[in-house]
Order: sequence, then structure tokens, then C-alpha cells
Amino acid sequence: MAEAASEGATPPHHGLPDEIFIWEILVRLPPKSLLRCRAVCRAWRSATSARGFLLAHHARQPTLPLVYVRNRDFNDGVFPYGHDGNNASLDIIPVDHRAAADHLRSVARLDQASDFYRLEGSCDGLLVLSLDDDTHFVICNPATLIAGSKDDCYVLSLGSGQPPRNIGPEQTHKLISDTRSVLFRGRLYWYRVQEKVKNNMIIVFDITAESFRQMHVPVRGCTGDDLFEMDGMLGMSSFRDTWTIIDIWVLQDYESEVWTIKCKIELPLMEIRAWCRKDDELCELVVVPGDGELLVLIKFAEWLFQVGMDGKLVATFHRKGVRPTQFQLKQTLVQHDFFPTLEGYVVNNFPFI
Repeated sequence: MAEAASEGATPPHHGLPDEIFIWEILVRLPPKSLLRCRAVCRAWRSATSARGFLLAHHARQPTLPLVYVRNRDFNDGVFPYGHDGNNASLDIIPVDHRAAADHLRSVARLDQASDFYRLEGSCDGLLVLSLDDDTHFVICNPATLIAGSKDDCYVLSLGSGQPPRNIGPEQTHKLISDTRSVLFRGRLYWYRVQEKVKNNMIIVFDITAESFRQMHVPVRGCTGDDLFEMDGMLGMSSFRDTWTIIDIWVLQDYESEVWTIKCKIELPLMEIRAWCRKDDELCELVVVPGDGELLVLIKFAEWLFQVGMDGKLVATFHRKGVRPTQFQLKQTLVQHDFFPTLEGYVVNNFPFI
């Protein structure tokens, strides 16, 4: 009877060899789709749970810029998720220019978040969010919505199994709450705007030595504040007085702190204003690295525009309340061992919807 059942069963992949189906098809799926595929059969669940497969799957995921949307009123018909008008949420959304605007989907949605949570960082497939007064942080893997929280400021060695190390709140709280950072070659970099002095600096935190130092910016009184990695070098954007041209600088000589201009991006402002039928100033602009090139995200009115290094529009999205960030997400299902070491470790629980 067992043989008859086996012979009559139809393979879920219609006879394709498992080797091809697993390593050529399943490895290319988005994380959520892959998790659903594990319910098809035990062989798929076993193969797609192996660390080697998960690393290969992570390597094939696109690196996408992140935006967020604060939803203060669910009765406006934009995000009707069954909540009443007294609640609010925060949606974190990866922007893929290959998808239609109405197909953009959030990877994490936080309940009652509009007055409390902010997206502070993204690294190794994880998101870092701050709570209220910047003394409480939530770290989550949006692919699985496993999250942990900690008070104060800590250094987390991902994958080491070691507990977080407290580095003290005084300087890090000020940096995290005021500026944006980038991780490059084992160091965190913040561009700190000092309004009372014109000699702005970049603050560097060495995550191994756990020490701070300062670096010079490419131009005295630089008006840009986006730091990023470009072609294996630290990069920074700088705006002209007219806000129509972005200069892209790279740190050519790290030891001597010598910056050179990599390229200039002329923004299509007239085209953007014509598209929105408004002549207002730009609301918000960030420069983020994409897969192999830089991208410029521009918020104008209720629109989000994605501009390439050649100054041409790549994509347009109409979404009420959308805000660009400098962060990127490359989703992963690889397990991070430090989650169970964190106080407040939860799976699919508040504050995530």
C-alpha cells in the first residue's frame, strides 16, 4: 500500500531533479516565499534550512534602499489593515524600481509607532529601531520578525554568541539621535553638523577597539550629510548652493584623509516639479548605494522619486506620508545567535503587527 501511495504521488516540482529545483529555483525566492515553500514537503524543509543554502540564498537577495511611512489615520483608505482611527503604525518598505508602486510591500510594520519608533539602522539583514527617548532599541530580522530589545548603548558581535557589551550612553546617544551613520571596514562613521562652527567633522567609532576619533570632511562647511561605501571606499555627498547638483566625494587616501570628486549628479528638478504640478522646494533628499551604483531618493509633495547617477529618473512612487532613508536591506534567513541572549527577546510579538 505504501508503494502504491508513493507511485501515485505527484512530485511538487513535476519531475525536476531536486538539485536543480533547490539550487536554481528555491534559492532565488524572496524569504517569505521560501518559508511558505518549506510546508510543501520534508525534503524541501530540510534542504532549505541548511546553513549553506541560507548563505547562498542571502547572497542572491537584492540590496534595496529603505523608506518608511507613518500611518496616523487608518480611515483615509491608504492602509486599511483593520485598525480603528485611534491607532497608528510605522511601515518600513524596501524600494525596488522593478516593482509597480502599488506592489511595494512593507517588510516590517510596527503598531502604535508614529510617536515612538524611528528607523535608526540596517545591517546584516537586521533593522535597528529606537524607542521614544533614544535609550531603548529594538533589533529585528524582518524576514522572520524575530526581535530583541535593550536599554542603553551596546556593541553586538553578530554571530559570535557573545552577550552585548555596554559602551555607555553619553556620546553614542547624542550621535544616534542627531545624525545618520554608515558601517565601513569595521568602523561606524557619523557626519556631525556643528551649527556654531563651520569646521564640521566626521566622527569615527572603531567597533574593535571601541574608541572614537574625528576625520575631516571633503569641503569646509560641507552641506551634504550622506555617507556611504562606493567602490570599496568611503563616500560622501555634497550639495551646491542651488541644490541642483550633487558632488560625490570618495576618500581616496584613508590614512592622509585625501578626498577626491568621483562624479556629479545633476537632479532633474524641472521634470520632478512638472510631474507633481508644483513649484515647491524639495522636501527631502538622500543618497544611498544600490547594487553597483548610487541612487538618489527624493521626496517631493506626496511623491517619491528615484534618480540614477546619470541624473535620469529611474522610478516614481506615489505614497502618502512616505519618507526616504539612507538605509538598505539585504534580507536574510541566516540565524543570528545573539537574539536569545537579549532581554526582551520575542518572536512575532508587540510592537510588530
